Amino acid sequence: MNVLLWVLQILLALHTVTGAIWKFSNPAQTVPSLSAIPHGAWLAMSVLEVLCALGLVLPLFARSLAGLVPVAAGLIAAEMLLFCGLHIYSGDPNFGPMLYWLVVAALCAFIAYGRLVLRPF
Repeated sequence: MNVLLWVLQILLALHTVTGAIWKFSNPAQTVPSLSAIPHGAWLAMSVLEVLCALGLVLPLFARSLAGLVPVAAGLIAAEMLLFCGLHIYSGDPNFGPMLYWLVVAALCAFIAYGRLVLRPF
């Protein structure tokens, strides 16, 4: 279980950094249902995503930072759920992006649960 959690944490960190880079280079208006997010908040989310990605992998190098993993996973899940809420609020009939965000949120929840209950550091 420990190896699975580490693999998932590293993959989620790579996914999150990729998302942060995408946010730096694209405005929120690229995804119509997210256009309600102000540009400053969009950029702040990018910075938060980079910090969360670091929080997912830093315990690999320093066990004293193990508490960061559930926090980082929880923040990423919260962001994905925020995107889902905005998508529903926008009235967009295409639920493809929302399905993607829900899968990422579920993965984050599994990582947080795994590190808090199943296989703590």
